[in-house]
Amino acid sequence: MTDKAKTRTHPVLIFWIIVGWAGYVLLPWYMVEDGLWSFEWLFNGYPFDEDFAPALFLIGRGEKLWLAPLLIPLALPILVLGKPKSDPIYAKILILAGALGFGWLIAQGFGIGIRGFNFDWLKALFGEPKIRQFGMGYGAMICASAFLFLLTQGIAARGAVNGDVFVVSAIGGVITIVTAFVFFPIANMLFSAFVTENGAYSASVFASKFFDDRLWGLGCFWGAKCGAAWNSLFLAILVGLITTVLGLCFALLVTRSGFRFKRGMRALTVLPIITPPFVIGLALILLFGLSGSVTVFFADLFGVQPSRWLYGMPGVLIAQTLAFTPIAFLVLIGVVEGVSPSMEEAAQTLRANRWQTFRTVSLPLMRPGLANAFLLGFIESMADFGNPLVLGGNFDVLSTEIFFAIVGAQYDQGRAAVLAMVLLFFTLSAFYAQRAWLGKKSYTTVSGKGDAGVHPLMPYGLAIPVLAIATIWALFTAVVYGMIIYGSVVELWGVNNTLTFKHYVTAFSVRFEEEGIRWTGAAWDSFWTTISIAAIAAPLTAAVGLVTAYLLTRQNFAGKNAFEFGTMLSFAIPGTVIGVSYILAFNVPPIEITGTGVILVISFIFRNMPVGVRAGIASMSQLDRSLDESSLTLGANSWQTFRRVILPLLKPAILAALVYSFVRAMTAISAVIFLVSAEYDMATSYIIGRVENNDYGLAIAYSTTLIFVMLASVGLLQFLVGRVQIGRRTQIGAERTT
Repeated sequence: MTDKAKTRTHPVLIFWIIVGWAGYVLLPWYMVEDGLWSFEWLFNGYPFDEDFAPALFLIGRGEKLWLAPLLIPLALPILVLGKPKSDPIYAKILILAGALGFGWLIAQGFGIGIRGFNFDWLKALFGEPKIRQFGMGYGAMICASAFLFLLTQGIAARGAVNGDVFVVSAIGGVITIVTAFVFFPIANMLFSAFVTENGAYSASVFASKFFDDRLWGLGCFWGAKCGAAWNSLFLAILVGLITTVLGLCFALLVTRSGFRFKRGMRALTVLPIITPPFVIGLALILLFGLSGSVTVFFADLFGVQPSRWLYGMPGVLIAQTLAFTPIAFLVLIGVVEGVSPSMEEAAQTLRANRWQTFRTVSLPLMRPGLANAFLLGFIESMADFGNPLVLGGNFDVLSTEIFFAIVGAQYDQGRAAVLAMVLLFFTLSAFYAQRAWLGKKSYTTVSGKGDAGVHPLMPYGLAIPVLAIATIWALFTAVVYGMIIYGSVVELWGVNNTLTFKHYVTAFSVRFEEEGIRWTGAAWDSFWTTISIAAIAAPLTAAVGLVTAYLLTRQNFAGKNAFEFGTMLSFAIPGTVIGVSYILAFNVPPIEITGTGVILVISFIFRNMPVGVRAGIASMSQLDRSLDESSLTLGANSWQTFRRVILPLLKPAILAALVYSFVRAMTAISAVIFLVSAEYDMATSYIIGRVENNDYGLAIAYSTTLIFVMLASVGLLQFLVGRVQIGRRTQIGAERTT
């Protein structure tokens, strides 16, 4: 290597130095009045107006002088330009600059708040500041990012993770955002479990709420009510098992059978996740409630009294199974498709029949997918509150108890926090049980060798029950959705069944005028807001989830288990707790985003990120590490390997993450109900408002429209992402050659 090559400055370092100075000198340091997505500040006195001024302009005017020390860490990296990475001073200066800059931003952000200094000793030392501090804006966020990645480059230069800048930067970035948007708000909320009425901390307060009979009672064993904790646990186990079995049946039917209508079956499986859960509950009530059509029919047929059997665990179990089976399917279909066809053909070459091949080769290699599908079903059931709220009756679960503790007349944040801790304990226990079941076995099936095989069809003994189960469940799903569509075109669902389109006209009417199109329908504002926020959140969710999965499956670093724990934490906490914790944490500086669209996007990213993580882990478990090693041996770095080798083989995981995050952003209820504002109203909060006003027709019409919009979106995402083509032949072609 020449001396010139040794001293050549890495372009990534130059990039982050420029970014840091741009954030400090050119961009508004604080959050502008209209939010991050508004650029009107460019024409409203920028850069001299104090509301839109960059940090350097504020300091020049003698304001916000606590930002002046940041000039030192911004200038320090310039000293190492031209120095080789092997020079010890290179790493030391970058670590010093990054740690000083990032640390000072955090310290001044939490030390100086909306009313001045947040700590009494700061007031005593410096006196009251003349001007309050607002939340971080473009400049502060970009400058903080520059300091963070200067720090990670310094750590990489010291040899961490083999000196790989991309891997160290990815680890640092994910840890930072998970800490800021998962650990910090949830910890802020959970600490309230120990707070007394006087604002002090006490363990006895926690104990009194934790050892409550309503939480741990075992009365169901002698005819009374069980505690919410046991109800939630039993329900979650059942939902996890049933959804995993159903998801596997649908995945096998779509990928391992010649079933003529499997494309339609595949589309039908994703319907429940694109529907607000309370709509499924209403449809089940119309079918199986006390006055439901099916209940009344069988009561008349057998001459018995109609019962309220739906309300309680049976109804919640049916609704959650309907809602969460698609999650298991989306995870499992990628794993089923990812099993190498050559391994199955090798078993058949050794005279194994189809059943032996499936039982001894295919099914064991699907264990990561089965474990992840169960885990997601279990966690979803634990955190769901929409279905238990509609169908639970006297069947108390943790999520609804948390909801009522927060929004009810009692407003007991401490009890909500204790319940959230119990729920978190159950979900994390399932997480570690899943890891123990998988063990340290290898499930790699895709290597760097060419694979011209084709997946064998299911054995007949398995195909018949799989087809029967999938068909029955698909027909049941179709009936439920038929009732939803029917309810949107009748005058008053269940009372006046005269057909009408007035609900659609009220919600989505359009007027063509000389000035252009006027969206006159009552639902358009919330509709466009929901579409835009979901479209922004979905790719970001998939990106963060898959990068995290890559780090967990392909890299070894200190604190890896804690890192994985952090990625699952937001998924284990109910949306109601997420919503309230975000309001408490982000209503004041340094991150002041309550009431903006940004808080909705962030909540969706970190609420749904675990699906991308689990889908990515399940798919990457099947990719041989020799693929990475070959790419690195040929001179590619980790970023190029991830982008050009790993990502193309993760199309099912990418699709699962995109579809799930998009539709969940469109249909989320629990967190959204706390985070929406007059300017950023989401579809689900609008629909709930119509339900509260007994305008069921409009609510169902809006929900039906969302279903069709999301079906089209799922199809578009499928087209854009494509499929993984591991084998070169098709089952039809293979059948013709045999």
